[in-house]
Amino acid sequence: MFLKLMNAWLVSFISMLPENAYIRAIFVFAIYLAIAEAVLYVSANFVLKLTKKTKTKVDDLIVKRSMKPISLIIILAGVKLATTMIGLEAGTMLAVEKGLSSIVVLLGMWIALSIIGILIDNWGINWARRTKSTVDDNLIKLLHKVTKILTLVVGIMFLLDVWGVNITPLLASLGIAGIAVAFAMQSTLSNIFGGMSLIIDRSLKVGDVVELDADTVGNVLDIGIRSTKIRTFDNELIIVPNGKLADMRIKNYVQPDESARLVVPFNVAYGSNVDKVKKLILSEIKKVKEVSEDPAPFIRFIDMEDSSLRFKAYMWLEDYKQRFFVKDIINTKIYNALNKAGITIPFPQMDVHLKKK
Repeated sequence: MFLKLMNAWLVSFISMLPENAYIRAIFVFAIYLAIAEAVLYVSANFVLKLTKKTKTKVDDLIVKRSMKPISLIIILAGVKLATTMIGLEAGTMLAVEKGLSSIVVLLGMWIALSIIGILIDNWGINWARRTKSTVDDNLIKLLHKVTKILTLVVGIMFLLDVWGVNITPLLASLGIAGIAVAFAMQSTLSNIFGGMSLIIDRSLKVGDVVELDADTVGNVLDIGIRSTKIRTFDNELIIVPNGKLADMRIKNYVQPDESARLVVPFNVAYGSNVDKVKKLILSEIKKVKEVSEDPAPFIRFIDMEDSSLRFKAYMWLEDYKQRFFVKDIINTKIYNALNKAGITIPFPQMDVHLKKK
């Protein structure tokens, strides 16, 4: 609506000017130049004041980066309209139009890159506050490179179109090349998106203690763009590709909080008093200060096995780091208490009875 009114006003204004084409061209250019200056003035004195009142600085940066290129585009539009009024030769006019349009495309690329860069950086800062991993830094760099390449490709397409080059075959070639590159980088892309999913889902963070399988238990050192580094308790460095890690079953000892349940199995011989065993072991567990009172520890009679009665002691610890330390204490107390009470701790055995004929 604004552009229609602007054009209508210009037409009526131009009709009032002298018949001289150069005078009309100068007046038209002056009008567009005044509009460009007005855009700069309004942006600097009104729009920026409004954006400064918001909680984020993103809008401030976008206005600062884009107001000068937008004003230049308005000036170029005025130059284009003024040159059409002069009545240049067809070839010269076509070259001028293509040159001006090319500059406008380049300015549009600059605006797009600036806005996308600001958004990526702002998102990256907010993301980095929630994670200690380096994946955010690597991912931000990667996104910057990808957006630059995409913007450059799109800008080149527009420039070729401006200069009358048929881009349809080129688009088809780029599509085929893109498919080939996607197949070639399938593993790399899988690892990149795997790392992104781990961070976004918050499945892991640096410092967590995780168990991937029986042989891989340790601290997460770093979550990179392609792989995750885990240091085992034997001080070995395990590097797992993020694509594989995203599909694995991960046991995280830290999440959802640092408390952990400890389960200690033990066996007694057949003929033992089950209630006495429960009471005895529970009293020993309650003597350990690291064991939480809420939830309270308890004993369960699990099974009657071939050579023994199987029990499990359940207890909660406030810190998962105490699991191995406390398990050693509990095992020691259970063994000593059963021996002191005269309750037999069986071992796997087979009784063979021979009948004499």
